[in-house]
Amino acid sequence: MCDNDSINDIVEYGRRMGLSRREFGALTLGAGLATALPAMAAGVETTESEVTIKTPDGTCDAYFVHPAKGTHPGVLVWPDIFGLRPAFRQMGKRLAESGYSVLVVNPFYRTKKAPTAPDKPDFNDPETRKALMALHDTLNATTGKTDAKAFITWLDTQPAVDKKRKIGTTGYCMGGPLVFQTAAAVPTRVGAGATFHGGGLVTDKPDSPALLIPTMKAHYLIAIAENDDQKQPDSKSALKDAFAKANLPAEIEVYKGTMHGWCPPDSAVYNQEQAEKAWGRLLVLFKGALA
Repeated sequence: MCDNDSINDIVEYGRRMGLSRREFGALTLGAGLATALPAMAAGVETTESEVTIKTPDGTCDAYFVHPAKGTHPGVLVWPDIFGLRPAFRQMGKRLAESGYSVLVVNPFYRTKKAPTAPDKPDFNDPETRKALMALHDTLNATTGKTDAKAFITWLDTQPAVDKKRKIGTTGYCMGGPLVFQTAAAVPTRVGAGATFHGGGLVTDKPDSPALLIPTMKAHYLIAIAENDDQKQPDSKSALKDAFAKANLPAEIEVYKGTMHGWCPPDSAVYNQEQAEKAWGRLLVLFKGALA
């Protein structure tokens, strides 16, 4: 439980950031203030649809959701290895209710339409893991760049997207590197990137996503699972150094008590408290960077 001074500090922070009641509520849930605040107002009415997007490599199936009225910053969401599914549609709609025009894509469209994973998949099952990794291995830095350009171009043709404001992008698990590739592929459009338990952000290979940081112009949120940090403890320092050298703001944090995959609500290791904290930080990032 936070003390009164902590509550006052966060209230003042929210006031200075110009957060709406909904955005402020998401932020404070992560700070342990849920019981100290009145219920938040319902989100804005949204319009949602299943869409298809032409790319140089085929036709991508995707989910597009946005506020029913007005124009809003675009957001491109890269799912984890389990692909486009109800949980990510749910997260996309929640983000749209906070005032964003959100595109959630099927990253494996070259191989098959969504759903690309079985219902309630068990990654520890050898056959399931083999099938999912086969899909994962169809993607690389080149496909990431190609797709990023196609998806952002599509967003910029939508009446619900405010083209005068920067675009945000988020990625989960294997979507983490895709967020980096997106920000590097279209640096003049992407103003914010967020990764949640992103895998392989720092490697010893020539296509390491971290090497793209000097080519970006985006502000970043990198939410790291505690067990991922235990396996690769030097990654966060390498990322902090790279962002500092590029003079790009980046919030990089290990979320205590979390396991890889802890953010999507259908995850076997979902951590609601820490997922809400990360969601609140995402809203703060977008509020400041998608101007």
